[in-house]
Amino acid sequence: MQLEKIYLKIVLGVICVICLCASKVDGSDPMKEKVSKQDLKARLTPLQYKVTQEEGTEPPFQNEYWNNHEPGIYVDVVSGEPLFSSLDQFDSGTGWPSFTRPLTPENVAEHKDRQFFMQRTEVRSKNANSHLGHVFEDGPKPTGLRYCINSASLKFIPAKDLEQEGYGQFKSLFKS
Repeated sequence: MQLEKIYLKIVLGVICVICLCASKVDGSDPMKEKVSKQDLKARLTPLQYKVTQEEGTEPPFQNEYWNNHEPGIYVDVVSGEPLFSSLDQFDSGTGWPSFTRPLTPENVAEHKDRQFFMQRTEVRSKNANSHLGHVFEDGPKPTGLRYCINSASLKFIPAKDLEQEGYGQFKSLFKS
């Protein structure tokens, strides 16, 4: 029994050393903590916090982007990671911004959601793990998908401001 405890401590120590070495090689820090709840509450509006951190839903037709027709991209309000483009946005009639696909698929994670006695697919931002909304299979072509997203989880970057806001790599999408 004593030998098993010693072995476990050695294994855990080796894992910690490997993680620390990996963080020095690629610059990432696997031990880094997420932004605290207190910091997020100070930075986000109460609705943004409820939606992104507590899986809330904002009212339809009474949110910032449900009827936005300006060209640009939508980023995670918490992390700024690019999520959706106005080029893939459509009027779904639901009262929330809807998109046929993510702008940067690797920034979007999907999870099964079985709340409220139904099965849906929840959409979250990959890095910040913000709750964004849900994806449904009743959208238009070409994907047949409808990413139904809460405005409160998004920040809109107009196409004309992409460069100055740090999203210049998406500027070419909006050239006529």
